[in-house]
Amino acid sequence: MSTAAMCRAGASRRGAAPCRWPSFHCEDLSVIVGVPKEIKRDEYRVALLPVGAEELVRAGHRVLVEVGAGLGSGLADRAYRESGAELIASAAEVFARADMIVKVKEPMSSEWPLLRPGQIVFTYFHFAADRQLTEAVLRSGATAVAYETLRDDQGRLPLLTPMSEVAGRMSIQEGAKYLERPQMGRGILLGGVPGVAPAHITILGGGIVGANAAKVAAGFGADICLLDINMDRLRYLDDIMPANVDVLYSDRHTIREQLERADLVIGAVLIPGAKAPRLIERADLALMKPGSVIIDVAIDQGGCVETSRPTTHSEPTYLVDDVLHYCVTNMPGAVGRTSTYALCNVTLPWALAIAGRGIERAAAELKPVARAINIMAGEVTNEAVAKTFGMKYVGAGD
Repeated sequence: MSTAAMCRAGASRRGAAPCRWPSFHCEDLSVIVGVPKEIKRDEYRVALLPVGAEELVRAGHRVLVEVGAGLGSGLADRAYRESGAELIASAAEVFARADMIVKVKEPMSSEWPLLRPGQIVFTYFHFAADRQLTEAVLRSGATAVAYETLRDDQGRLPLLTPMSEVAGRMSIQEGAKYLERPQMGRGILLGGVPGVAPAHITILGGGIVGANAAKVAAGFGADICLLDINMDRLRYLDDIMPANVDVLYSDRHTIREQLERADLVIGAVLIPGAKAPRLIERADLALMKPGSVIIDVAIDQGGCVETSRPTTHSEPTYLVDDVLHYCVTNMPGAVGRTSTYALCNVTLPWALAIAGRGIERAAAELKPVARAINIMAGEVTNEAVAKTFGMKYVGAGD
């Protein structure tokens, strides 16, 4: 029987409509999927759209949504109810009843006691930046399936990409604001004006974040240098970027030269699952101009600047040696509606696949899911996370 036929047959046996994602095909397993309201400070996203609730219900599952979970993204409770979800008054009940929790951000400390053995939690975790979180999930016995390490066979990170696009574009928007003098910046207009030079922007990392930042900055008319260590990537970026974007090989000397010139520095480096490499030391800040700005997008993975520490949208910046630091750990959360739709567009098919199979079968049949499992049954199953904390790594075949 073909994949699509199996999907239709399974749906028919449950009395549900055929699956709309036949490449992931549905199974007969029915689970309870829970969507709690995000409680991280200044987080306005939600992990499931009403249409996602409808599709999960059509596939034979039950969906529990905490009251108010979608309000930050402009999604009313009524829309979830009309899509077949059950509205739940408290997060504690959602966690208690759900076989699988779908979130946006990592569980906060108040949510750690709500996790239980065998429960699947599908969200962004960024374990390498937080040992306490890692140890708490290990103790819980829950299975942590991390958006940021779900990697396809081409090496892409499809569940990280849309938020990286948002964060990259926002980094320039925020950088432009914080370069203004009332925000403690240098008083620089990104694009300058006739007779006055534009701002110089240094972007560390030529991946999704860096490329999106460069494109937006180029539109402002700034002078941009984009650094990376992958020569193939640099050749590609050199071909597609506007004339005001220069691409440079990233090494210690080039970074220091750039810091002397930069009005705005964007930290956009990523090693999937691992702690971000430190590219800027405390002493390097002495090279920078007073009032220059660092936007460390890598802060979710620990940051690529020694002086970076997590901040919030309510209190986004602080000064170190006259350099303004912006290190918000959930940048896309500020544009909740855009970010929610962008995220849910890519996460829903995988949520359906995991719910329909269960985690063990999903991992066996879908390699990206196996790569996304960071912790399972009290063991670390992601090598980069294990290496970061010196913990035992248990591979998929162990």
